[in-house]
Amino acid sequence: MVAISLLKSTIAVNSSQSSSYIVTPGESITADAGFMRGHGTYNTENDLSSSVAGTVERINKLICVNPLKSRYNPEIGDVVVGRVTDVGQKRWKVDLNSRQDAALLLSAINLPGGTLRRRLESDELQIRKFFVEGDMLSAEVQNIYHDGSAAIHTRNFKYGKLRNGCLIIAPPALIKRSKNHFHTLACGVDIILGRNGYIWISKHKEAPNADETELIYENHNDEISDEERTIIARVYNIVKVLIKKFIQITDSSISFAYDASIKFDVSELQSDQAIELIARETSEHIRAIQE
Repeated sequence: MVAISLLKSTIAVNSSQSSSYIVTPGESITADAGFMRGHGTYNTENDLSSSVAGTVERINKLICVNPLKSRYNPEIGDVVVGRVTDVGQKRWKVDLNSRQDAALLLSAINLPGGTLRRRLESDELQIRKFFVEGDMLSAEVQNIYHDGSAAIHTRNFKYGKLRNGCLIIAPPALIKRSKNHFHTLACGVDIILGRNGYIWISKHKEAPNADETELIYENHNDEISDEERTIIARVYNIVKVLIKKFIQITDSSISFAYDASIKFDVSELQSDQAIELIARETSEHIRAIQE
């Protein structure tokens, strides 16, 4: 049994799909002495083993194990979804599902109208016109401070206040870094896959143009039809299925799961039968692509 486990681990490390390979504490990852140990691993006399339960990630010759359940660890460039928890004089504190709240400075947001200028005292007095406690927003990690907390920004118009949707929280390990975390699904729903495990599902809306930037801090939701609400609810329940079965959450896996869910009513998507069928068909599609 140990030999089989070692063989599987060695194959996983030497493949391009190592990040989806799950190991348990004490399990051997590889006996190849050419690899270096990273976070979540330790060296024994004969091999490199995992110190936590998680997914193996290989970067060249460095091997790490990302815990299956842990707080989000911010990295520069990550696309995140957060909730404003506090409003200060020149900054907001934002919950990113991390050990500490992130800081969003007044100088790191777009002003209405798209004007580029220094932030004045008048902007500080109107800081609550942009974000208040409880507001949801999308942003990018700009910097990591010495204490491990993050600074984020919303200077790109694809970032900013979120409306017309709902939040679902997933383990950060299920959200893999990719070139694009903003997706419009074929069913007509927008979804933001935050690297911190916060996922925003909303009604489709085009990015604001130069004439609409005054509306980027609008607080009221647009009118959402019953059909759009049903589709959003279906996608929400699909993502919950992927979380329950610990399947990597991507635009592709959500699309496969959506196709598999069509035979069920939205109210039935959390039944045992629906969960098993959706998870099985989604996994089969993913394996077919990887092969």
